Amino acid sequence: MTSDRQEIERPWIKSYPTGLAWEFDAPIEPLYAALDRAVADFGERPCLDFLGRKSSYAEIGEAVERAAAGLQAQGLQKGDRVGLLLPNSPYFVIFYHAVLKAGGVVVNFNPLYTHYEVERQVRDAECRIMVTLDLQLMLPKLDNLVKAGALERVVVCSLAQALPRVKGLLFPILKSAQLASVPAAPAYLTYKEFLAGAGPLRPVAIDPLEDLAVLQYTGGTTGVPKGAMLTHANLAANRRQVANWGQDLKRGEERTLGVLPFFHVFAMTVVMNVAIEAAGEMILLPRFDLEEVLRTIEKKRPTLFPAVPTIFNAIENYAGVDRFDLSSVKLCISGGAPLPVEVKQAFEERTGCKVVEGYGLSESAPVATCNPPHGVNKAGSIGLPFPGTDIAIRDLEDPDRPVEPGQNGEICIRGPQVMKGYWRREEETAEVLSDGWLRTADVGYMDEDGYVFLVDRLKDVILCGGYNVYPRIIEEACYEHEAVEEVTVIAIEDAYRGQSPKAFVKLREGAELTAEALQAFLAERLSPIERPKVIEFRDSLPKTMIGKLSKKELIEEEREKLSKAS
Repeated sequence: MTSDRQEIERPWIKSYPTGLAWEFDAPIEPLYAALDRAVADFGERPCLDFLGRKSSYAEIGEAVERAAAGLQAQGLQKGDRVGLLLPNSPYFVIFYHAVLKAGGVVVNFNPLYTHYEVERQVRDAECRIMVTLDLQLMLPKLDNLVKAGALERVVVCSLAQALPRVKGLLFPILKSAQLASVPAAPAYLTYKEFLAGAGPLRPVAIDPLEDLAVLQYTGGTTGVPKGAMLTHANLAANRRQVANWGQDLKRGEERTLGVLPFFHVFAMTVVMNVAIEAAGEMILLPRFDLEEVLRTIEKKRPTLFPAVPTIFNAIENYAGVDRFDLSSVKLCISGGAPLPVEVKQAFEERTGCKVVEGYGLSESAPVATCNPPHGVNKAGSIGLPFPGTDIAIRDLEDPDRPVEPGQNGEICIRGPQVMKGYWRREEETAEVLSDGWLRTADVGYMDEDGYVFLVDRLKDVILCGGYNVYPRIIEEACYEHEAVEEVTVIAIEDAYRGQSPKAFVKLREGAELTAEALQAFLAERLSPIERPKVIEFRDSLPKTMIGKLSKKELIEEEREKLSKAS
């Protein structure tokens, strides 16, 4: 692929809305610079609203400085990886920026990960420090890692102390079963103890183009979890690209509803980082509850609402939605999964807001294309390339050859948001990065106006309500059961999540196993969204001519079932 940025046609430029240019000066700065600017310019304005407890930018800025100094006091050196096993909360925003300011690298963890998944990622990233909450859902998952010496320090934050005063006082009483005691071991520190040991913050020189800000774990193009190395410059560029795409965002005035989890790359950038770029207020919810989301929109009046299609669909199909005033929302960015045209149109009619669909992946920090809020939105399209971003559709057999407009090919991305590579995986990096181009393993086409359409996915990934679920992980978990001889996992359509996994299982000769028993076994090894929606036992599974398990026959069977059912 050519590395000359002038040797590619850019038909999308003529489709750019008035007032928005494709040419883009990417910010070359530490990622935390946006927070510093917001603190300086809007220190007294609200930064966070967490279940009714508000924190100003000045307060968050001070907490970040103290936490960064605390990390250095615990021995954090430049480039060290720090895990965040946290839901949306003030602690996530504080420690995310504190790690960066102390010179470390953030590693995001899904709080719903099993202890197997947490351990695998901690060891691969070589995290020295983990930050989490005093909840049974999270803290016990770290015990084995601490005992084995894989984690040197665990900072345990109190959820009750992050809540408004009355809620915080009642939480330990009403939710005592959910709380976890902090182990009496040297590796564990409460948040209060952690801050008490902090000295003055030592400034760390950051090279934005080279220094990593985040290791974002993804299945990439093979389905094997690995860390996408996102630099400060990658994430700073994408943050600015998204903010500019909104065109009429008013700095210091916007309110963003943050129900998407920040450990997910879409929410990390489009909710948290963009909100801070715009010096706006983040209204944080620690989990998705439909009624709570609707009540929050009516009461808190957010202007921006990034979400996945599953959420928009759930709101539109909720019987009591008419009871709520959703008119404050002016812009919704949908990502993580294809957005059905019917869902987009219905939500826009109900709220009067604009819903635009975007596209990206962890390797592009993540957004690469999006429909313009103030321009033409083409039905079924994932939009136009972002400012400073090139999209090429390449021949599936010859990745150096571009295809004609309207023809299917592999979507390839080049831009300032494209990752540095995969963490300690040179071969996998070489497979997807070439002369600055990222091969996505997604199939699509570009029309003559420069709009991109996603057709299919080469990579073996299931999109469940905006989350990537990797069949190989599910298959490996199934294989741990002694009764399982062979297993193949594919995607099936799901009216709520878009897709869900289905497992086809062949048992060992003479073995007996029920679907219920296998589900119980998998519950200890897979997060809820990864568990198969359906398990079907077969006497044999289809194979290729060389004896590899084959999915295509099973996928076709499911398509035929769906066709007959409709």
